[in-house]
This record gives sequence, structure tokens and C-alpha cells, in this order.
Amino acid sequence: MEDLIFATNNKNKVEEIKSLVGSRFKVISLKDAGIEIDIPEPFDTLEENAAEKSKAIHALTSKNCFSEDTGLEVDALNGEPGVKSARYAGEGKSADDNIEKLLNALIDVQNRKAQFRTVISLIINGSEHFFEGVCEGVITEVKKGNMGFGYDSIFVPNGADKTFAEMQLEEKNKFSHRKKATEKMASFLSRIGKNSCN
Repeated sequence: MEDLIFATNNKNKVEEIKSLVGSRFKVISLKDAGIEIDIPEPFDTLEENAAEKSKAIHALTSKNCFSEDTGLEVDALNGEPGVKSARYAGEGKSADDNIEKLLNALIDVQNRKAQFRTVISLIINGSEHFFEGVCEGVITEVKKGNMGFGYDSIFVPNGADKTFAEMQLEEKNKFSHRKKATEKMASFLSRIGKNSCN
């Protein structure tokens, strides 16, 4: 089994990625790796922020690692909150605060189309590779469900009739942007062979 350090402290994301990768790879969180740092996300694109995190961990450990950055992009808000999704209502604010701000911004707005987009930056054998996953859907008018995290309670993916927060993880993964990006990464790792990983 191949080890990969996942450059995050977000337990929800770790569990989601682990459920997607399965037995093919052993995903090691920052905590599992004994790394206690909070890596900033100062850039204006998901790609740059993902790269910042993976490069920081690689520089620290010299080990194969990956990171991801995810944003909710709303059509009627010109792609906002996007790269600032986790901090939409301001630094130190909660997910509920972010949701409230977003729903307020969409009051009386007919176009509720949105998409989740995930970008993964993988550094393996010193080389960086990017993988992207997108899930299109719509923003609800009220919160529904109590599973998931982030904006899951107000996002219904195309082809579904309930929010991510109303779905068990297995069902969510049928639509998941993070799954799509992760599967591309896993496929790439499979192609380059087991001997490529530390």
C-alpha cells in the first residue's frame, strides 16, 4: 500500500478522500504525519492555493504528498464565493455564517446555478501534477440536511433531488467533485506504478 501525505487538517476532507481512495493508497493526514502547521491560502485561484499547500509539505518532508482546494462558484455572483468559500463571511466565521451570507446574496435571484470545483496538486518524485473535478447543481433557498460540511446543506447536485447534507457519504460520492478529482489522481498513480511512491 502506498503512503501519501494529505496536506490538510480538515478531518471531513480526510475521511472523504480515504473513502474514495479505498485500499489502493494509505492517506496520511498532517496530524498522522506529526505535522502541526496551518498553511495559508493567500492566492486568487484554487490551483495556486492547492500548489502552495503541497509545496509547503513537500519542502518540509521531501515526501510524496498532495493537497486540494475547493470552491463553490455561483453563477449569479460571478463565481463567488469561489476561492474564498471557507472565509466568505470573514476570518473566524462559521460555515453557518458563510451560508447565511450566500443565501442573503441570492434573495429574489432566479438563477441559482452553481458548481463545486476541486483542484488537487500532487507532488510525486519531485514533480507536480494537477487534477480537477467539477459538480454542477443549484443553491436551495433554505438549508436542508445535517450531514456533510461547508455548503453541503444548500447545494443540490444535478441529477439529484436532495442536498449533499441529506446524503450518506456513499451517495454523495456518486456526484462528488472531490471524488472526480481524486479518481483522476488515483488513476494517474496507478499508471506510474507502485514503485513510484515512497
